[in-house]
Amino acid sequence: VQLQASGGGLVQAGGSLRLSCAASGRTFRHYTMGWFRQAPGKEREFVAGINWSGGGTRYAEFVEGRFTISRDNAKDMVYLQMNSLKPEDTAVYYCAAGNWERIATKPNYWGQGTQVTVSS
Repeated sequence: VQLQASGGGLVQAGGSLRLSCAASGRTFRHYTMGWFRQAPGKEREFVAGINWSGGGTRYAEFVEGRFTISRDNAKDMVYLQMNSLKPEDTAVYYCAAGNWERIATKPNYWGQGTQVTVSS
């Protein structure tokens, strides 16, 4: 599976962004998909995951109901809607693919990142 993330940018605190991740490969719909982020000087961390059907999701505690992960298997796309953004959400965001049990810790595939910058 090859992954291509997009949709990052500069937004003011309290604003919203929608990240997209385009997947290529016939087996996209078999994978759990996830979003991660890495801020300068920090380790990459799990943000959200969604199972193959879209019926199961999981989020990091710091999301606090502000982000929503979704997927469209017909289009081979996964999304991350981010609302009420905070300056501490500034990071490079990555999409990833793997299995449900290990999506938060050890995905099988990574896409390139997209920069999100939240100004105060």
